[in-house]
Formats: sequence, C-alpha cells, structure tokens
Amino acid sequence: QVQLVESGGGLVQPGGSLTLSCAASGFSLDYYYIGWFRLAPGKEREGLSFIVRGDGSARLADSVKGRFTVSRDNARNTEYLRMNNLKPEDTAVYYCAEGSIGSFSQGPYDYWGQGTRVTVSS
Repeated sequence: QVQLVESGGGLVQPGGSLTLSCAASGFSLDYYYIGWFRLAPGKEREGLSFIVRGDGSARLADSVKGRFTVSRDNARNTEYLRMNNLKPEDTAVYYCAEGSIGSFSQGPYDYWGQGTRVTVSS
C-alpha cells in the first residue's frame, strides 16, 4: 500500500528556514518520482520540484529556485524539501506526491500525502 507522509511544517518568520520531509512506503524511491507541490489560499496547486531519476539532479520551479533545495535519503525512502529565505507568499499547504515520471504538473502523480501547513509571518 502506497503511503506518503509529510512533516516539518509550521510557523516561521520571513527570512527563516524549514525542512519538510516526505516519508514514502509501499514503493521505492529508486523507481518512482516524488514531486513537491503547494496550495496557497486562492491559488492553484503549484509544482515546485522533483529529482531526476537518471542523474539525481533537481528540477525547481522558478518561484523557488535559489531558495529551495530537494534531497533524498534512499536508505530511509524519504525526500526532503529544504526551504530557505522564506517569504509570506510561501505560505501554503505543502504536498508530496508519487508518480512514474517527474513533472511540475499534477497529472502524472498517482498518490498524494495529506499535506503539511507552512505559514510565513512575523
């Protein structure tokens, strides 16, 4: 049974940092992609990142490039989204999702976690 559990969200001041975790079970990250998305109030769900399976490089959306990084611990079957220099506009519920290809679009992803809320405010 595929399961994704996000954690690490919370309240942070502008300029602060958070690391989100996505713990996967029921499948191996060696063979599938994890995509990170966020849903902010009044906005559409936005694709943020995924790791390219072939070379391990990360693809990041322009809105977070230079501030967010994504990494993977294969032994723990877990991915991490490190978010630096957070801004109020980063406030959203953050999700990870499992798919057979990497994409910034939601379509290729079959399973989703429950989300973790990030609030950036002073």
